Amino acid sequence: MTSSPSRHDCRGCCGAHAVTEDLVTRLLSAPTLNAPAVVVPDAVYSARLEACARCPSLQPDRFTCGVCGCIVRVMAKYRDRACRRPGDPRWDRYPRPATT
Repeated sequence: MTSSPSRHDCRGCCGAHAVTEDLVTRLLSAPTLNAPAVVVPDAVYSARLEACARCPSLQPDRFTCGVCGCIVRVMAKYRDRACRRPGDPRWDRYPRPATT
């Protein structure tokens, strides 16, 4: 039997939907997260992760954001995503590369 999420837990925080290091590694190896048009440069990714590491909303033992429930190491890779922390976002969307 799995635990039910409390009213303060996101889906990723209950036993049935636990976010593990293995899951994060598998998600990060997906072809979509290796397409330059979709992901941010490595330096931007590192800066986003550093910003999240300093954020009080980070759930480090769960790999997730306490505000939006995203898997931080995955969401920080995407160009078209921005931190959703109300009133104090940690990072913004990154521009798409110019097409010629």
